[in-house]
Amino acid sequence: MQENFKLLFIGDIVGKCARLAVKKFLVDENNAQKYDFIIANGENASHGFGLTKKNHDELLSYGINCITSGNHIWDKKDISSYIDESNNLVRPYNYHKSTQGVGYIIFDNIIVANFLGKTFMPPIDCPFVALEKMIEELKQKCNLEEKILFVDFHAEATAEKQCFAKYASALGVNCVIGTHTHVQTADETIIDENCAYLTDAGFCGSKNSVIGMEYSGSIKRIITSINERFEVETSMPILLNACEIEFLNKKPIKINRINVSYDKVGECENEN
Repeated sequence: MQENFKLLFIGDIVGKCARLAVKKFLVDENNAQKYDFIIANGENASHGFGLTKKNHDELLSYGINCITSGNHIWDKKDISSYIDESNNLVRPYNYHKSTQGVGYIIFDNIIVANFLGKTFMPPIDCPFVALEKMIEELKQKCNLEEKILFVDFHAEATAEKQCFAKYASALGVNCVIGTHTHVQTADETIIDENCAYLTDAGFCGSKNSVIGMEYSGSIKRIITSINERFEVETSMPILLNACEIEFLNKKPIKINRINVSYDKVGECENEN
């Protein structure tokens, strides 16, 4: 692989306003050209739940090279019609082996993988054991010494994310970025000079929201404990949370958080 490599990872994209913010950052402001590879978590990109084929293609058109996901990847029914055909979308590797889609994709200079945590999440195969299995698979398919190994760890608990990152670093993973909580953490670091890490990259969506959703529905659900339909908050400003990682000869040398706020991103009240 090339000696210098600059990667951008965009936190959980929530709904149309967030997609437009991504477009503004990557296309309108011409930031896409600054990076050798761009990854975004898109499991909430279609009205807050799941990812349609239309929005999948939309995000790729902005310059995103790979879309990661999580426990909401199955929320839009048309996912089953295209996930096996997409060359740019990964679902968590530690779903059962019969699950549609793939848990990692091998690109020219980088391997992008996705794992789901266990704590406060749906029952799933252990991500630690699954990571070992995936690495053994990869050794049979490519030369790992020539590629950056990146993992989006979609998990709830900070302790689990920290443990996973340390464990992954020892196995040769070069970058672990956490997703799922939609709250950007301030703990970016490089573990053992081998693995760039951030507990959570944050999200893209309304600053006036509850992790992307309207306050009224969120507070009603918390108070009553009755399932309430969540609606995506569309009021301005719209936040874009991300992080950028620089590698030299595959080793991470720098990781920086990105936190941008937009007072206008375009017409986004009507989801499509």
